[in-house]
Parts: sequence; structure tokens; C-alpha cells
Amino acid sequence: MAQEVSTLVLGEPALDGWARLVAASPDGSIYALPQYLEILCRAAGGRYRVLGAMLGEELAGGVALYERDSRRGPYVTPRPLLYYNGVVMRRFGSKYPSEQTARNLKVFGALAAALAATNARVELRCASSFPDARPFQAAGWSAIPGYSYVVPVDDLAQVRARMEQNLRRLVKRAEEQGVTVGEDDDFGAFYRLHAGLTVRRAFDVYLPEAAFGGYFGELRRAGWCRLYQARLPDGRVAATQLVLLGPGAVAHTAAAASDPEFQRTGAASLLRLKVFEALAALGYAALDLTDAALNPVTHFKSQLGGELRLHLVLEAPLRWRDRLGAGLARLARRAGGRAP
Repeated sequence: MAQEVSTLVLGEPALDGWARLVAASPDGSIYALPQYLEILCRAAGGRYRVLGAMLGEELAGGVALYERDSRRGPYVTPRPLLYYNGVVMRRFGSKYPSEQTARNLKVFGALAAALAATNARVELRCASSFPDARPFQAAGWSAIPGYSYVVPVDDLAQVRARMEQNLRRLVKRAEEQGVTVGEDDDFGAFYRLHAGLTVRRAFDVYLPEAAFGGYFGELRRAGWCRLYQARLPDGRVAATQLVLLGPGAVAHTAAAASDPEFQRTGAASLLRLKVFEALAALGYAALDLTDAALNPVTHFKSQLGGELRLHLVLEAPLRWRDRLGAGLARLARRAGGRAP
């Protein structure tokens, strides 16, 4: 452990090694892959870079940074279609946990210092496997808890058993009414339900329709997503779910919505169950349902039998202009005006 840690922005030749690290690490997901971030940048704007941490000559960990601009300068935060953007760490072969911890401390400390020194405001949502925020906190970062539901799908009998009885009743009703679930590429039906949900829940669509369609098309051609839809006997889509695949054993729900007109059919419950079965057939061990803020949607997620997972959101110390902007915003709110 005498080796020093250095940080650098990885160039093109080193990104293949980063992708292999992401695929092997329990912290990794599709969100950290350069190819995924390229697709997201084309659809949503912004830019990305990968900050790597080198332990001697070996890539030990790093962060894939998706960056956007605001009036107060560049910023790095999660966003819809980029739920996790945190640290990805290599696990080293050692029989002593203390040796892995020592590596973590050195790598995380170096990343915390390098990220705080950038010109961007940085917020990282780490996977639940991220082991140790202490080096970030020692450098002045804050660590805030976040939550998501993760459903194990490698034992389908157990999946059904963990679903609440009311949902199992709705699944049976949907099957009796002839609702079917399948994978397709009817993006228009998906987007109609997605846009309708955003209106009902009072939040913005994840992307404008054309941009979202381009994003979906690129991911589908790369084999990194599946669109599952529940259809009534007359062919109408009653519920829809877009799932991101990528490396590792965990898939991720990118977006899901249902038509309120058909809520009583049980289509949404049947869709969720069939997606679990489809992912199990693809070899995935679990599906991250993405977010568990306290709201009716999260209550539905909890009924699906998922495990509530704690993860950490790391926020870099505010720069002077961010502190000034936050102070001006508070003054504007108090005065009933708008922030500059």
C-alpha cells in the first residue's frame, strides 16, 4: 500500500479499461458506460468525461461525469435517465478486508480532492454497494441518504410470494380479462403514457419526444434496453415500462407509466410481474425500480416485494459563487420575487 494514487481524465484508449472495470464492479451500471453517456449527450445535450484514479499503474476506480451548464457555471448531478452517477471502485483480491479498505480510503480521498478542485458543482448518487463516504466527508463533502427498491428476480416463485396479495389478485384479473404483456418497439404508445403521467404528477417529461425517440432507438439497436407493454385484447397499451440493461447482474427501470382509464384492469401489476420474468430469462438477478421517495408510486413499488436499499448522495463543498447564488435565491423567495 506504499503506492500513491493519482487522478486523470481518461483518454479514448483507456475507456475500454474503464468499461471493463464498470462491468466487473458491484458499483457499476449502464449509467457509467461511455457509450451510454454518448447516447445521453446526443439526446439531452451536455458532455461527459471519466475521471480515473490510478493506484500505481492500475486503474483502481473513478467517476463518469455527465456535465451540464447553468447560469452559475457547469454542474454534475444525476438526472432522469441517469439515476446513479457515483464512484465505481475495483475490488482487489485480498483475504484481509483492511487492505481493501486502505485502498478505498486512498482512492476516495484522491477523487474527492480532484472533484472539489474542478470548476463544476458536483453531486454524486452512488450505488448501494458504495462502501465508505468518510474520505469525502473529511474533505468537506456532505453525504445524504437516498433510497431505491430493488427486486430480486432470480427466484420467480419467491418474487410472486413477496408480492402483496392485492397485486396478485390484480395480476389474476388482468390475465382473466385477456391482458397480454410483450416486448415491442412501439415508442409512440410508450411516450403517450409517459407524457400523460408527467402531467398528472406535475413534473417535466424526461426528454422531448423526438430526442427521447432517438435515445430509445440507439439503445435498442445496441441491445441495452427493452420496452415492455401491457395490451388489452383490442391492442391498446394500458401500461408500459422501459428497462435499461447493460453490464452486471442488475437491470434498471428507466421509466414506467400506465393509462389511468385502465387502472382497474390490473395491467400495470401484470406488466411488472412479466418484466421480472423476462429479466430472469435474460440472466439478470435483480431489477432496480429507481427511486423510493415517499409518494403513491413508491407505495406501489413496495407492494412488488422489493428490498429497500440505502445509497449515499455525495455533494461537494459549495464554491463561493454557489453560496452567493443560493443566498440570493433565498432572498428572492422571501421577497416574493425571482432569483437572478
